[in-house]
Amino acid sequence: MLEVRNLNVNYGPVTALRGVKLKIGRGEVVAVIGANGAGKSTLLKTISGAIAPSSGEICFLDKRIDGMAAYKNVRDGLSLVPEGRRIFPQLTVDENLTAGALIRADPNGIAQDRKKVYDLFPRLRDRMRQMGGTLSGGEQQMLAIGRGLMARPKVLLLDEPSMGLAPIIVSAIFAILREINAYGTAILLVEQNSRKALEFASRGYVLENGQIVLSGNTEDLAANPRVKEAYLGQSVLVQ
Repeated sequence: MLEVRNLNVNYGPVTALRGVKLKIGRGEVVAVIGANGAGKSTLLKTISGAIAPSSGEICFLDKRIDGMAAYKNVRDGLSLVPEGRRIFPQLTVDENLTAGALIRADPNGIAQDRKKVYDLFPRLRDRMRQMGGTLSGGEQQMLAIGRGLMARPKVLLLDEPSMGLAPIIVSAIFAILREINAYGTAILLVEQNSRKALEFASRGYVLENGQIVLSGNTEDLAANPRVKEAYLGQSVLVQ
């Protein structure tokens, strides 16, 4: 469904990504873990079209999309929920959701998806007329995910959805992400919370210094001594 081949991204003389390869199939949940500065956010931004790659290929639904404008990728079914939420603080919750559907021209479908978002996140329904900037961090993350869903994505790109949130809120958000995946939406998740990422996904990649150094199913990655020492701690096991 989505495949990245030999992707390279440079910021001037600095190489942010080097020879990255990954795949995600229909309805699959795939995690990318790594330390801060490993290139995880750059990877998602490049896939989404926000950053142009220096070389390599990105294929989505059997079509080359590397270098394609981000709004065209959204229209075709790639939706990025960015790091730090990036909601519109001066717009209401409902207006933020409307902004997520600007590429669409199907009012009935938009209304159905708005209802689905409010069903997934009842707290947002309660605050639909409230300004986005007045929400708590967890509510803003819910709104950012809901806004991403309003584009009706085939693949949802999630950049650090647990960042800065209390563990109970993180658990609630990941439970809702499971529901979203159950509807058939594939998820590519970038996370510093490696334990949560490997519990959530079925396959994963380890990104270090802009390169994929390990990949496989999440049970094997969680049992790998290198991953346990660097990202999980010796006593952590995925059940």
